[in-house]
Amino acid sequence: MHLVRLIYASTITSHNDPGIIENILESARRFNPANDLTGILYFNGDYFLQCIEGSRQAVNNVYTCILKDARHHTAVILDYSEISERTFSDWSMGYVPTSRTYNEYCLRYSNSREFNPYQMSGESAFKLLNELKQVLPSI
Repeated sequence: MHLVRLIYASTITSHNDPGIIENILESARRFNPANDLTGILYFNGDYFLQCIEGSRQAVNNVYTCILKDARHHTAVILDYSEISERTFSDWSMGYVPTSRTYNEYCLRYSNSREFNPYQMSGESAFKLLNELKQVLPSI
Protein backbone atom coordinates (compact mmCIF):
# COMPACT_ATOMS: atom_id res chain seq x y z
CA MET A 1 0.00 0.00 0.00
CA HIS A 2 1.32 3.44 -0.92
CA LEU A 3 2.07 6.06 1.69
CA VAL A 4 0.49 9.48 1.17
CA ARG A 5 0.68 12.88 2.82
CA LEU A 6 -2.35 15.14 3.04
CA ILE A 7 -2.01 18.77 4.13
CA TYR A 8 -5.12 20.85 4.63
CA ALA A 9 -6.17 24.17 6.12
CA SER A 10 -9.45 25.03 7.82
CA THR A 11 -11.03 27.72 10.00
CA ILE A 12 -12.32 27.26 13.54
CA THR A 13 -16.10 27.43 13.83
CA SER A 14 -16.37 28.81 17.36
CA HIS A 15 -13.88 30.52 19.64
CA ASN A 16 -16.10 29.72 22.62
CA ASP A 17 -14.85 26.16 23.18
CA PRO A 18 -11.71 26.34 25.34
CA GLY A 19 -11.19 22.56 25.19
CA ILE A 20 -11.35 22.22 21.41
CA ILE A 21 -7.65 21.50 20.88
CA GLU A 22 -7.44 19.05 23.74
CA ASN A 23 -10.46 17.20 22.35
CA ILE A 24 -9.04 17.09 18.84
CA LEU A 25 -5.64 15.87 20.04
CA GLU A 26 -7.12 13.28 22.38
CA SER A 27 -9.25 11.87 19.59
CA ALA A 28 -6.38 11.86 17.07
CA ARG A 29 -3.92 10.32 19.50
CA ARG A 30 -6.37 7.51 20.19
CA PHE A 31 -7.49 6.94 16.58
CA ASN A 32 -4.26 7.46 14.64
CA PRO A 33 -2.04 4.73 16.16
CA ALA A 34 -4.77 2.14 15.59
CA ASN A 35 -4.84 3.18 11.92
CA ASP A 36 -1.08 3.68 11.42
CA LEU A 37 -1.51 7.42 10.87
CA THR A 38 1.01 10.07 11.86
CA GLY A 39 1.01 13.84 11.58
CA ILE A 40 1.16 17.31 13.02
CA LEU A 41 -1.33 20.09 13.74
CA TYR A 42 -0.67 23.83 13.93
CA PHE A 43 -3.41 26.07 15.31
CA ASN A 44 -3.23 29.81 15.91
CA GLY A 45 -6.65 30.42 17.41
CA ASP A 46 -8.33 30.98 14.02
CA TYR A 47 -6.83 28.57 11.52
CA PHE A 48 -5.83 24.92 11.51
CA LEU A 49 -3.00 23.57 9.38
CA GLN A 50 -2.72 19.81 9.58
CA CYS A 51 -0.59 17.16 7.93
CA ILE A 52 -1.66 13.52 8.00
CA GLU A 53 0.53 10.64 6.76
CA GLY A 54 -0.35 7.01 6.22
CA SER A 55 -1.85 4.59 3.74
CA ARG A 56 -4.00 6.13 1.03
CA GLN A 57 -7.11 4.43 2.39
CA ALA A 58 -6.50 5.44 6.02
CA VAL A 59 -5.69 9.07 5.13
CA ASN A 60 -8.73 9.35 2.86
CA ASN A 61 -10.98 7.81 5.54
CA VAL A 62 -9.80 10.14 8.28
CA TYR A 63 -10.07 13.19 6.02
CA THR A 64 -13.67 12.25 5.20
CA CYS A 65 -14.36 12.26 8.96
CA ILE A 66 -12.51 15.56 9.37
CA LEU A 67 -14.71 17.18 6.72
CA LYS A 68 -17.80 16.27 8.79
CA ASP A 69 -16.36 17.75 12.01
CA ALA A 70 -18.42 20.81 13.01
CA ARG A 71 -15.51 22.34 14.96
CA HIS A 72 -14.12 23.80 11.76
CA HIS A 73 -15.18 24.84 8.26
CA THR A 74 -13.79 25.79 4.86
CA ALA A 75 -11.37 22.88 4.68
CA VAL A 76 -9.03 23.20 1.70
CA ILE A 77 -6.51 20.59 0.61
CA LEU A 78 -3.15 22.28 0.10
CA ASP A 79 -1.25 19.15 -0.85
CA TYR A 80 -1.92 15.46 -1.42
CA SER A 81 1.17 13.49 -2.43
CA GLU A 82 2.52 9.98 -2.56
CA ILE A 83 5.59 9.81 -0.33
CA SER A 84 8.39 7.31 0.14
CA GLU A 85 8.72 7.91 3.89
CA ARG A 86 6.96 9.73 6.69
CA THR A 87 8.24 13.07 7.94
CA PHE A 88 6.17 13.11 11.14
CA SER A 89 6.57 9.47 12.14
CA ASP A 90 7.46 10.39 15.74
CA TRP A 91 3.90 11.52 16.45
CA SER A 92 0.45 10.06 16.31
CA MET A 93 -0.42 13.76 16.21
CA GLY A 94 2.14 16.40 17.09
CA TYR A 95 0.82 19.81 18.10
CA VAL A 96 2.27 23.28 17.57
CA PRO A 97 0.50 25.83 19.78
CA THR A 98 0.31 29.41 18.63
CA SER A 99 3.25 31.58 19.60
CA ARG A 100 4.66 34.91 18.48
CA THR A 101 7.99 33.08 18.27
CA TYR A 102 6.68 31.25 15.21
CA ASN A 103 5.82 34.44 13.30
CA GLU A 104 9.28 34.50 11.73
CA TYR A 105 8.69 30.98 10.45
CA CYS A 106 5.40 32.10 8.91
CA LEU A 107 7.10 35.00 7.15
CA ARG A 108 9.68 32.63 5.69
CA TYR A 109 6.99 30.50 4.03
CA SER A 110 4.22 32.99 3.26
CA ASN A 111 3.63 36.62 2.42
CA SER A 112 3.08 37.73 6.03
CA ARG A 113 4.15 37.15 9.63
CA GLU A 114 0.49 36.52 10.41
CA PHE A 115 -0.35 32.86 10.01
CA ASN A 116 -2.96 32.25 7.30
CA PRO A 117 -2.56 28.82 5.72
CA TYR A 118 -4.99 29.68 2.91
CA GLN A 119 -2.29 32.00 1.56
CA MET A 120 0.33 29.25 1.45
CA SER A 121 1.22 26.73 -1.20
CA GLY A 122 1.23 23.06 -0.28
CA GLU A 123 5.01 23.02 -0.48
CA SER A 124 5.33 26.06 1.79
CA ALA A 125 2.86 24.59 4.28
CA PHE A 126 4.85 21.35 4.39
CA LYS A 127 8.13 23.21 4.88
CA LEU A 128 6.63 25.32 7.68
CA LEU A 129 5.32 22.24 9.51
CA ASN A 130 8.61 20.42 9.01
CA GLU A 131 10.55 23.35 10.47
CA LEU A 132 8.15 23.70 13.41
CA LYS A 133 8.60 19.98 14.08
CA GLN A 134 12.23 20.71 14.97
CA VAL A 135 11.18 22.83 17.98
CA LEU A 136 8.71 20.29 19.40
CA PRO A 137 9.37 17.29 21.63
CA SER A 138 8.28 13.91 20.30
CA ILE A 139 4.83 12.87 21.49
